[in-house]
Amino acid sequence: MLAGIAIKPKTPVDVLWDILANPDKAEVPDMVLVMTVEPGFGGQSFMTSELPKVTALREKYPNLPIEVDGGLSEKTVDQAAEAGANVIVAGSAVFGAQDPAHVIAKLGGAVAKNNQ
Repeated sequence: MLAGIAIKPKTPVDVLWDILANPDKAEVPDMVLVMTVEPGFGGQSFMTSELPKVTALREKYPNLPIEVDGGLSEKTVDQAAEAGANVIVAGSAVFGAQDPAHVIAKLGGAVAKNNQ
């Protein structure tokens, strides 16, 4: 089983440093989720203001799975992947698409291109 930890937009990324640096590896999360919208409902706009958190995490933890959730679409996924996200959550963009498979491929392609 894997376990992760999430931060929402009003939570500073530095709250994670001590948690991720814990010498007891059993207490270190396997991944970090950076919310790129306020949690609670779908269809919100992607908050680019949260990308510096992703970049800071990627710089400090190059092998950590970093997930982003909220407002991800074909138009925003490149920004998230370039910042260092390597796990993408997309709800409205996929379920509202005429061609969900195309959207999923585009999201996956952006992650693959930026995380080689």
